[in-house]
Amino acid sequence: MDSKDLTKDAEDLTDFNFERKLNDLVRDNFRFRNLSEDNRKIVLDLMKKYKSRLRKGIGLSYSDLKNESYRLYENRLKLGLTHEDLDDIKEILGEFKK
Repeated sequence: MDSKDLTKDAEDLTDFNFERKLNDLVRDNFRFRNLSEDNRKIVLDLMKKYKSRLRKGIGLSYSDLKNESYRLYENRLKLGLTHEDLDDIKEILGEFKK
């Protein structure tokens, strides 16, 4: 499963099933494998923040991606993120771009 499959079927899923598929995507997708558990949690929290928009098939806008990237960069030391982690998270969020 990838992000396109998730957003394509999202309107037909219940909230529980959508979150379950989102968790499965974060846990099983090969792009997430190099992230630590804490970084996966950050990505999952960001996806939950935009869950209503993802369920409607809208996706993330360019400004959403920039704002989230900026917030992550600002808090990178507090969150323990390296520049490689930031790049990986930006790439993953970019998959959900509309």
